[in-house]
Amino acid sequence: MATALSFVSPNPTKTHKPSVPSHSSSSSFSIPSPKSLFLRTHVFPSSFPLGPKERNNTLLCNCSTIPFVSTSATHYEFTDDSSEVELRLELGKERLSPAQIYVDSNDNSLVIKVQKLGHLKTLLDTSSLYGMIKPSETIWYMDDNQLVVNLKKQNPELKWPDIMESWESLTSGLIQLLKGTSVFLVGESTEINHKIARELAVGLGYTPLSTKELLEPYTKLTIDSWVREEGSDAVAEAECAILESLSSQARTVVATLGGKYGAASRPNKWQHLFSGFTVWLSLSEAKDEGSMKEEVNKEIEDCVQVYSNAEVIVKLAGWDPTYSKTVAQASLRALKRLVLSDKDLTGRKSLYVRLGCRGDWPDIKPPGSGPSFWTGAPTPH
Repeated sequence: MATALSFVSPNPTKTHKPSVPSHSSSSSFSIPSPKSLFLRTHVFPSSFPLGPKERNNTLLCNCSTIPFVSTSATHYEFTDDSSEVELRLELGKERLSPAQIYVDSNDNSLVIKVQKLGHLKTLLDTSSLYGMIKPSETIWYMDDNQLVVNLKKQNPELKWPDIMESWESLTSGLIQLLKGTSVFLVGESTEINHKIARELAVGLGYTPLSTKELLEPYTKLTIDSWVREEGSDAVAEAECAILESLSSQARTVVATLGGKYGAASRPNKWQHLFSGFTVWLSLSEAKDEGSMKEEVNKEIEDCVQVYSNAEVIVKLAGWDPTYSKTVAQASLRALKRLVLSDKDLTGRKSLYVRLGCRGDWPDIKPPGSGPSFWTGAPTPH
């Protein structure tokens, strides 16, 4: 099974800064829309084999990467009570009747509107609730000048930092979900890997590392000069040694070398990358979402890219450093879905590291069974 999450940037919208649970928030700001920026993230639960036959069942859902509300300011209080969450929105001093309230909820979206002076005003409109809910069990009522909405969670064990997915709620939630597991960024561009690693590390409170910045001072050569002098294989071998030393480190975001120079471009160099969660930041030449989806599916089914070994894929139609945080947020959303797809995933990553990163991910062999180095081919079943 694979889950896909897509992003098409909307027109500039108003967004609100998420509140700290049980405290109200009224601040707002605007987010500009990226230029022709499409993101597609694919989540491959690691409890499933990595072979193409097992990964061709892809579910596509459309939603905004940045949750939004369409009002200039939204005052609300939010609490998480294990099996359900409660949202309280200020309605103002004007007295309203229940007939003037409109609440519509789906699995991961919520729309709240009120009718005033013949006009329908949107109080909240988000297509990215922090978790999935049971819409048929949504309850709402009026309490003085507040509208109270109770949403029943599909996953009671998931703690919601806020009502919506946002940079703040995702970073706060992932700190708990990742349990210190490191993140490795791979892909065609060293620059993109570096930029997104910095964003993720700041948000998660992890240590940002770059294999390029570790290698160049040691050799006193740029990567390009090193390739010219000794060839790309020498660079890949050196980076592999760096990855081996980093594989036992917790709470790091590691930017790897992009393109054909890096260890990640070689199928037999992934054994230490699998010590953490691997994210492929993939540049695409597709012009629209449909063709991008076809491109991703073909790469996975044909195994034409060694990067398809990654557990998360973020597809980018073009690159603009201005929107590094947007790309990082899409990566967080995909990582969140990956971890939630298998509650034992972080524990299995830890076990893989303790056993010495032998290359047998995801089918970890018992201790004493001998090394089994990754060859890029799916494990036979």
